[in-house]
Amino acid sequence: MDKKMNQQRWQQRPPDSNWGDFGPNDQRGRMNWVTREKVLQGVAEVKEGITFVLSLPLDYPGGNALNARRHPPRIAATQRNGRQNFCYAVAQDNPMQTDVVCDDLVLLTLQYSTQWDSFAHVGGMFDADGDGKPEAVFYNGFRAGEHIKPAPENPPRSDHEPWAQFEGTRAEALGIQNLAEHGAQGRGVMVDLHAHFGRQRHAVGYDELMKVLEKDQVEVERGDIVCLHTGFAEVVMELKKNPSPELLHNTCTGLDGRDQKLLQWISDSGLAVLAADNYAVELFSTSPWKPTPHAMLPLHEHCLFKNGIHLGELWYFTELAQWLRAHQRNRFLLTAPPLRLPGAVGSPATPIATV
Repeated sequence: MDKKMNQQRWQQRPPDSNWGDFGPNDQRGRMNWVTREKVLQGVAEVKEGITFVLSLPLDYPGGNALNARRHPPRIAATQRNGRQNFCYAVAQDNPMQTDVVCDDLVLLTLQYSTQWDSFAHVGGMFDADGDGKPEAVFYNGFRAGEHIKPAPENPPRSDHEPWAQFEGTRAEALGIQNLAEHGAQGRGVMVDLHAHFGRQRHAVGYDELMKVLEKDQVEVERGDIVCLHTGFAEVVMELKKNPSPELLHNTCTGLDGRDQKLLQWISDSGLAVLAADNYAVELFSTSPWKPTPHAMLPLHEHCLFKNGIHLGELWYFTELAQWLRAHQRNRFLLTAPPLRLPGAVGSPATPIATV
């Protein structure tokens, strides 16, 4: 990493942020609190050896009703001697060989289904230089255009590859590989909002969240990976890849990112990660709520931009949450590595919970 990457890149940091607390070059944020001891705490929660997959099938939700810019995976065979390399009998080329081979590739929107957000996913316009002019920056002052680089805007290569117009984007800093290399494993803590609110669309603020934690005897400690069960992913599964936009955008709970007390609790609780089975962890709203310029997704701003807290979205918690509630538990070992894909902003995930 060059010398510039080892220097503090800001003169002032955003309010309510932790820029610099883990060092001027930190790219792991509060995953720094997921230590060997936290992993051992997670392992200590394994009593039965039962595992739960916490991922939707990666071709869910289906279509692009949730996000018009994100599309289902497209799988194809690689080529071999001008033919598709799928159920390919090698004897076609060499009669002495009996192998039959399948080999494929995928065009994958990295944040289409069950996913991780890196800190390069959401930044903000902020006057980090202290010169009165806001600039586009990301967690810990990494800069748009310098450390998180858009692609040169070239014309599409062909009608069949419109995505290639923007090929070459790269997060030189804050890419998702930082989470993969740290090891996304630790103690998960379930907060079962669905058990209290059902499928009612409702933004859960600080006061209601505290009541849920108290009633269910949930304790969140520094370095825990907090998981929110809203029931949204269960709705997605029920729709069988034929999602109804009206239903998807009007069902189940999420956190109220506009509640300053809730954001302060996220800071004070010491949680390392927030993962939810809904679309964005917080409920999405496009209506303005402050008379001054502000983030459309304030919880994303608070977590990804200000405090280095990874977000997991569209995880699948139904069976795990039901099992934990039936056994009066809320903690478990969570193993959830993203792809170790350098320069990527997000990643699909197949998390596993072990109880």
